Amino acid sequence: MKASKLNHNHPSKMEARYLDEIKKMSPQQRFEKLMAIIEISYLLKTAKKPKTK
Repeated sequence: MKASKLNHNHPSKMEARYLDEIKKMSPQQRFEKLMAIIEISYLLKTAKKPKTK
């Protein structure tokens, strides 16, 4: 799976690009991407919050 480049376009163009990217992926690649998103979400949820004064 290639690393995605950051692009800043109109939301409809970005959505079309994401859908096209997903269609080109195999089911295994889609699953790996989903697991990576879930892992990052869990890490953010359980991260220690910095104390503010």
